[in-house]
Amino acid sequence: MASPRPPRPSDAIETVPLAGERVLIVEARFYDDIADELLAGALGAVEAAGASADVISMPGALEIPIAAAIALDAAAAAGKPYDAVVALGCVVRGETYHFEIVAGESSRALMDLAVSRRLPVGNGILTVETDEQAWIRARVSEGNKGGGAAEAALTLLRLKRRVG
Repeated sequence: MASPRPPRPSDAIETVPLAGERVLIVEARFYDDIADELLAGALGAVEAAGASADVISMPGALEIPIAAAIALDAAAAAGKPYDAVVALGCVVRGETYHFEIVAGESSRALMDLAVSRRLPVGNGILTVETDEQAWIRARVSEGNKGGGAAEAALTLLRLKRRVG
C-alpha cells in the first residue's frame, strides 16, 4: 500500500487555526458498526483541530450529498453556516450493478457540491469488496478513513482560510 508524501515545511498549512469553525458530518448508517468507527475517527480529528461538529445520519450513502446540501442551506439561512463537510459511509460490492451507482453517484454529487460551493468536503465513503476490507479501512487503530476524511476537509478549510 502506498503512503502519502508527508508535507514539507513549505507546504504545511497546519498552523492555520480552526477554533470556532463548524463542520457538518453526514453519515450513512447502513452498516451501523462500521459507521460508528468512521464517526469516531472523524470526530477525533475535528476535536483535535479545535473545531466543532454536528452529525446528521442518513440511511445510506446515496442520501449523503442531498442531506448535506439541505443542512448547509438551513444553517446558512439561520446565520450559522458550516465551514466544511465530512461524508462518511460504506458501500460493499454485491452481486448487482447497484454498487457502481451508489459509489459513483455519491462521489460525483459530493464533488459537485464541493466545487460549486467552494466548500471543503472530505469524502469518507468507503467503497469496498468485502466487510473485512471495510473494517481495515474504518478502524481508528488501522486505516482510520473517517479521520482521514475529516483531515482532508480540515486541510482544505485551512487552505481556504489561508488564501481566501
